Amino acid sequence: MNFDIFENFGNFESFDKIEDKKKIIESFRPLTQGELERYRENFLIEYTHDSNAIEGNTLTLRETALVLQGITIDKKPLREHLEAIGHKDAFLYILEIVKGEVEISEKVIKDIHSLVLLDRAQDRGIYRRVPVIITGAAHNPPQPYLIEPQMWELMQKYQEMQKTQKTQKLHAIERAALFHLIFEGIHPFIDGNGRTGRLILNFDLMKNGYQPVNIKFADRVRYYNCFDSYYRGNNAGEMIKLIAEYEEYELDKYIDFMKYSQM
Repeated sequence: MNFDIFENFGNFESFDKIEDKKKIIESFRPLTQGELERYRENFLIEYTHDSNAIEGNTLTLRETALVLQGITIDKKPLREHLEAIGHKDAFLYILEIVKGEVEISEKVIKDIHSLVLLDRAQDRGIYRRVPVIITGAAHNPPQPYLIEPQMWELMQKYQEMQKTQKTQKLHAIERAALFHLIFEGIHPFIDGNGRTGRLILNFDLMKNGYQPVNIKFADRVRYYNCFDSYYRGNNAGEMIKLIAEYEEYELDKYIDFMKYSQM
């Protein structure tokens, strides 16, 4: 695993527009608690649907919304209901801890995974103990005995980059995207790595003052290709670009919502 990649990037060209849009948001009157909850609720429904759908969940967007309201969908497996509920609980968890001084750690990652994997009690928050092969992928995850040392090294490198960010060219969005690439490459859990990884990505973005992003189910092929670009050609730029584009999209949505709320 190439952990030196954190040191090999400069500012991506679209970051200036993202920073400008962050400043626009700061110029508005803050949303009320009720307005913010409504905005987050709308995001959560789409985010839960798309993140679970990427992993094979067949609930539609409307069905996901109903499940999150506590309604059971006829002829849909219990597993898919639990995946939606678990994802919701995990997102609410990161919304809570992002308010404090909590940083990404192995404990936080395992806590998120424990909420995500609501349907698999025996595997929640536990690093996998068997090898896995991802069919068609450009990279096979490490053997189980390498997971703990690689996760430790990933956390050490990440924390080092956080401490020195002000004197580095590495942008917070770049760092979050690189962490996502490496975390998914390690594939530390037997299941739920994708959903957990995208939640960690959003925790990282929100900790740095950005909006959470929702990688659309319709964009899944491009998302998969970002991993292939990195693990086949050592090109992390595609994932960075994808996350930056989604961040700009979410900032635009948030700005429009804030404008509407102040009419």
